Amino acid sequence: MKKQELIHLHGLLAEVSNQCSEWENCRIDLEEYESLGIRPTSIHKSKTDHKAAVFALAGGITANMHEGEQEAVAPTAD
Repeated sequence: MKKQELIHLHGLLAEVSNQCSEWENCRIDLEEYESLGIRPTSIHKSKTDHKAAVFALAGGITANMHEGEQEAVAPTAD
């Protein structure tokens, strides 16, 4: 993935986390992401820095989804 694409993905994930923070029952642990100090607007940072931020942000978002999931989803579609 190119750096520009990675920064775009970073921005999209940041928007998802912003939307989730507005919902009452959505809690995201962004401690790891915040500690990195990399934002989607930090275009001067390296591709590796943005990659680490994307993984930390995605991990924080998906961890919340797993906690809230109570019913298993069928692996096949109708």
